[in-house]
Amino acid sequence: MKILGTGAGLPARRVYNSELAAFLDTSDEWIVSHTGIQTRYVCVEESLTDLAEAAGRQALRNAGWTAKDMDLLIAATISGDYITPSLACRVAERLGAVCPAFDVNAACSGFIYALEAADAFMAAGKAENILILACEEMSKHVDWTDRSICPLFGDGAGAVAVSCGGALRYMHLTAAGNTAPLKMRAPRGNSPFQPDVPQEDKFIRMSGQEVFKFAVQSIEKEVGLALAALSLAPEDVHLYLLHQANLRIIESARQKLKLSADKFPTNIERHGNMSSAAIPILLNEMLEAGKVAEGDILLMSAFGAGMTTGTCVWYWES
Repeated sequence: MKILGTGAGLPARRVYNSELAAFLDTSDEWIVSHTGIQTRYVCVEESLTDLAEAAGRQALRNAGWTAKDMDLLIAATISGDYITPSLACRVAERLGAVCPAFDVNAACSGFIYALEAADAFMAAGKAENILILACEEMSKHVDWTDRSICPLFGDGAGAVAVSCGGALRYMHLTAAGNTAPLKMRAPRGNSPFQPDVPQEDKFIRMSGQEVFKFAVQSIEKEVGLALAALSLAPEDVHLYLLHQANLRIIESARQKLKLSADKFPTNIERHGNMSSAAIPILLNEMLEAGKVAEGDILLMSAFGAGMTTGTCVWYWES
């Protein structure tokens, strides 16, 4: 598999830490020092489908495809605009696609999981040109009265158009079967036979210290496995595109590998944690900035609720 085109979609509204400090017991200094986040984008008038469509159209243009060239559309998301139809089907309708379309949910690891699904379809000979979306509207899932949660997240959509090629050299997924540290209940209807869900269970709940510990340990382990599998030294990798959850997590990985900061690009400062959308948006930014060249080795690694991880390595092909 190789990536032929990328794209991104962001809301128009940018929210600064100072705006959060106006209604939360927090400050810009506290948020930046603990997370690295300065701003995030939040949907106001846009829907998640709007963001996904924008990202998808850009990826198609960059790949030189029309919607009719797609054999499959996969969307990674924890929640689309509708429970059903899927976000993938909503975007397929917008794009005028006539291919199968479905969603996957592996939380923040969703983009890597979707890549693995696409690779499997290609290996089985069931698809050649696949559009992968990773799209999250985290602002609708957080409790905006909880100062420990709402400053962390942002909204956005990333997309990649992939086809057959030799760029993808390594892929490894895990799921620990540990759902306690990070979770959110699905909404319920109005059945008179079920009790209402407590208000605090209607939003994302996270044990920050436990998630932080898992993230640091999993990135160190998964990066080590990837490098060993390909007989690479840490410095052989041109860019480490890590999940953008907390700047301190990324810095911890960098220090353990004893590498310079330029190998660990970040966008969490501007975007916050966009869950599955973080890595493909970061990749799109790196390509637009001309920071990826033919033959460069890119390592992507993410972690998320479940607790899931996904890691892959690319030898970049134009």
